[in-house]
Amino acid sequence: PRVVWIEDRYYVTWCNGYHGPTIGVAWTHDFRRFEQLENAFLPYNRNGVLFPRKIGGRFAIVSRPSDTGHTPFGDIFYSESPDLTYWGRHRWVFGPLRETWQGTKVGPGPVPIETSEGWLIIYHGVLTSCNGLVYHAGTALLDLDQPWKVIARADPYVLNPRALYECVGDVPNVVFPVAALV
Repeated sequence: PRVVWIEDRYYVTWCNGYHGPTIGVAWTHDFRRFEQLENAFLPYNRNGVLFPRKIGGRFAIVSRPSDTGHTPFGDIFYSESPDLTYWGRHRWVFGPLRETWQGTKVGPGPVPIETSEGWLIIYHGVLTSCNGLVYHAGTALLDLDQPWKVIARADPYVLNPRALYECVGDVPNVVFPVAALV
């Protein structure tokens, strides 16, 4: 799950199950009681991350549409909502860069970080190797007022699986950022 403070409460987003993966949204004041909202999107979508403030008077989210399986594709999209129930104005942000560490798919990670230069996003990029999928973490800078516009995309990645616990286990070869402290 991703947690963000917007206006007067904490919002939590996660990959929910509703006839396939979709984005779940709930809010809380105290982390004891939660109020779950309607699913933000139809199946299939995952990795939904809310921006920490409204943009142009609307709630904003970046997400990665998916499918019923392990999603052999993936681009990051931006969407807006007046009320966290009805979403629209969907815009493509960016997709994989073939023949690189993010050549198979990309998806948003932690809550976007507002800087004076733009929205800093940390995202995951996936490489399909001869040993399977390898998840890396990268960064990009998006426009403050039009976050579907990419100002810069850092290369190379900033983090990749190297520690034993990142390279073996139920899901090997994964670093998957979901939170950042500023």
